[in-house]
Amino acid sequence: MSRAGWRWRWRWRLVGVWCAGALLAGVSVVVGCRAADADGVTPVPQLLAFLPWLTVPAGIGIVASVLARWWHGLLWGAVLVGLLAWFTAPYGTTATATGMAGEEPGGAVVAELRVLTSNVEFGWATGALIPVIRRERPDLVFVEECEYGCQAAVRRELGGAYPYRQAVAGDSSVGSVILSRFPLRPAATVPGSMGMPGAVADVDGHAVRLQLAHPKPPLPGQVALWKTELGRLRDFADRYRDTGPLILAGDFNASRDHAVFRRVLATGLRDAARLAGAGRAPSWPSGTAPVFGAQIDHVLVSAEFTASDARFLHLDGTDHRALLVTVTLHQHRE
Repeated sequence: MSRAGWRWRWRWRLVGVWCAGALLAGVSVVVGCRAADADGVTPVPQLLAFLPWLTVPAGIGIVASVLARWWHGLLWGAVLVGLLAWFTAPYGTTATATGMAGEEPGGAVVAELRVLTSNVEFGWATGALIPVIRRERPDLVFVEECEYGCQAAVRRELGGAYPYRQAVAGDSSVGSVILSRFPLRPAATVPGSMGMPGAVADVDGHAVRLQLAHPKPPLPGQVALWKTELGRLRDFADRYRDTGPLILAGDFNASRDHAVFRRVLATGLRDAARLAGAGRAPSWPSGTAPVFGAQIDHVLVSAEFTASDARFLHLDGTDHRALLVTVTLHQHRE
């Protein structure tokens, strides 16, 4: 090979090494935060939501390393793909969908509840949500970003079927409401930039605490607030962990790959979608789901519940898919 040809080949190998190194370094930062149980700073929290799809840039880095004959890069990429597989695989169908070990409830069945949570995006999807509720007939409905018009519409159209509600009134993304077929008594809200109402439902004589979740999203410049508000939800779950049945549902703006969300689960709550075998089904953005996205809408339940039949439903007018899941309340076993 001529000297000119050797230089050309060497330059392209150098380009390949640099490209592979940049891709693998970026993925390494995100995977390193995941391994360290930390969410880091922008853009790490945003990328953590899409952790399984980081195998794509890692795979491109591996291919570039092979083409450049950079064997250290090949090994680096293989380790990253292995770690991504390790963090992704445990979220499949399993009976334990919590950050801590626990037994399935073994007491008699008290009630079977159908729970729906939906972010209607500034109220724009209210018209699509109402017929879904009429068709699916959930027992409990958690609606995020249900502003004044949305709340008036659900009261007018669904007031007969859902005579009980607890709401935080507000415009834009602030308003939220819990609808119930069961009698409700008000409970303290969790403080947040957007409304997070709470209530206690009387389910056939059994008190079930309900809490809607809607912390700020981890936008650049708002990551600290996102962590703070998810921390408040974690404190709420910890405070009521031993006080009876609890359902915490809504748009958490966090996936199972975020440390702040895993800390909510570590209180003993369990992810109903994962219990039902849908632990990786994306709920956002609805425009690319179910092929691509992140599951940031959740129904979390205390140890008194089992779950089945989780479905993610498309609604026109919102970038979230609604989650409908059946949960079964069991008598507390001594």
